[in-house]
Amino acid sequence: MDALSSTFLSTLSQHPKSLLSPNNNNNYYYYSPTLKVFSVRTEERPQTTTTITKPQEKSTPSPPKPTTKREPIPSRKPIEPSFPSFIFNAFDDFVNTFIDPPRKSSVDPRYVLSNNFAPVDELPPTECEVVEGSLPSCLDGAYIRNGPNPQYLPRGPYHLFDGDGMLHSIKISQGKATFCSRFVKTYKYNIENEAGSPIIPNVFSGFNGLTASAVRGALTAARAIAGQFNPTNGIGLANTSLALFGGKLFALGESDLPYEVKIAPDGDIFTLGRHDFNGNLFMSMTAHPKIDPETNEAFAFRYGPMPPFLNYFRVDPNGTKTPDVPIFSMTRPSFLHDFAITKKYAIFSDIQIGMNPIELLTGGSPVGTDSGKIPRIGVIPRYAKDESEMRWFDVPGFNIVHAINAWDEDGGDTIVLIAPNILSVEHTLERMDMIHASVEKVKINLKTGMVSRHPISTRNLDFGVINPAYVGKKNKYVYAAIGDPMPKVIGIAKLDVSVAEVDRRDCIVACRIFGEGSFGGEPFFVPKNSSIDEDDGYVVSYVHNEKTGESNFLVMDATSPNLDIVANVKLPRRVPYGFHGLFVRENDLMKL
Repeated sequence: MDALSSTFLSTLSQHPKSLLSPNNNNNYYYYSPTLKVFSVRTEERPQTTTTITKPQEKSTPSPPKPTTKREPIPSRKPIEPSFPSFIFNAFDDFVNTFIDPPRKSSVDPRYVLSNNFAPVDELPPTECEVVEGSLPSCLDGAYIRNGPNPQYLPRGPYHLFDGDGMLHSIKISQGKATFCSRFVKTYKYNIENEAGSPIIPNVFSGFNGLTASAVRGALTAARAIAGQFNPTNGIGLANTSLALFGGKLFALGESDLPYEVKIAPDGDIFTLGRHDFNGNLFMSMTAHPKIDPETNEAFAFRYGPMPPFLNYFRVDPNGTKTPDVPIFSMTRPSFLHDFAITKKYAIFSDIQIGMNPIELLTGGSPVGTDSGKIPRIGVIPRYAKDESEMRWFDVPGFNIVHAINAWDEDGGDTIVLIAPNILSVEHTLERMDMIHASVEKVKINLKTGMVSRHPISTRNLDFGVINPAYVGKKNKYVYAAIGDPMPKVIGIAKLDVSVAEVDRRDCIVACRIFGEGSFGGEPFFVPKNSSIDEDDGYVVSYVHNEKTGESNFLVMDATSPNLDIVANVKLPRRVPYGFHGLFVRENDLMKL
């Protein structure tokens, strides 16, 4: 038994509750002697509840729940580690136990993976029960949400962003729903699954301090030299989002190429492989490409720690990628998670969060903040072949990670950008619970260079989405997640961004709070099949009740003042909190 295992079991036997979060009632850490890894098992405990029934009402037997034969999840065969693996794993355990244990709660798996952040196993297609209302016909298709779900419980420091990608899909057909959870079978996932233990280090949490960086770097190099993995095959997680363009559905993470996935007719999820657009895409791609609903083009970029730090490109409707447009006017590496497009331009943000390749070599964090840097916005024609027309505008204090939408005004002389501004950017990676994001409207006059901005809501909002038909053109409504604090989401707010143009008052016009102990994720807007108005449709999201341990899929009326629930689907297993999702209609699923 390795050193960390002995320490963990010894501590657990002496203090059985010390390794659990105070509110972590359902998650149990356990050791697999066969696989020599820790995992998490979720078990339901009996709940003590009090039911109040009106005197005149009589209780009636509940109708029988629909049953579906579940396919058993294949048990993993015992894996005997090779001699090099045994040595590398022992050295890794020594580093995580004595050299660089998780000293901060932000990278301590006991806290990061507590409650509904704890990972789950894969679940084959399983029929769900609609417990309230009915599923509208325009939802025939699949809602898929991506998020981090580590295949193995980390041996040492772990950040929320470091988990393997897992897709949670609910496929809907004629009012019935089928739920499925599958890992994205990335190169990293496959080699670690075959080895029976982690191989590739955690990027966001594995390099803190000179000694830790040196030894983990040496260990990673030794694993590559020994043939345990080939870094040219990608080390990404595909754990961030999904996108449908070029006739393919992709699971995305910005540290790697896209992974093509497919939803089968029975609701199962398959990974078809890593996609490089016929050898024309190198290294990585943003997890937030923008798809123009009228031209079906996808606009995207990649960024990294080596110049050019930003490369912009697009993919035509047939899936053909155009040559990169290198942006050399970005003079140092910045954390470019998202961007926006209009009908004429692509808009990039150069914020105070950046990558630190030099500090990484000396033991610093690979990502950090620079409080002395002035954030700026870059504007380039969206069909530019080079950066000659790229213009940068200083916007002090404007740090965005996500962009909601942008459009042109005044015949293209003015650009409008809607995005959440992170007011406490220094906490972005280590103390997400202290982040407050205020949604702002920014206007840039391209003729005069004048930049103006004002908040359209002061509530803590992020993960804002719109009707997909309005990407790149003027929209009125935004649906955003309410953080209290992030990354937990207590509800959904609907904003009318046109309100602020008149009197600068708060733009929230509708709201739904999920209730005590219930938290959701990013909303997604699905328009009705014959919708005319921009908000004529439904807002969907996964919601988890931490008191009961149940997860549900909610469908809300986007036009109602309280975002009324139209349908509530009880899911067969809890869905951990995650990142971004996508709805794909049935006719598009059939074309994949």
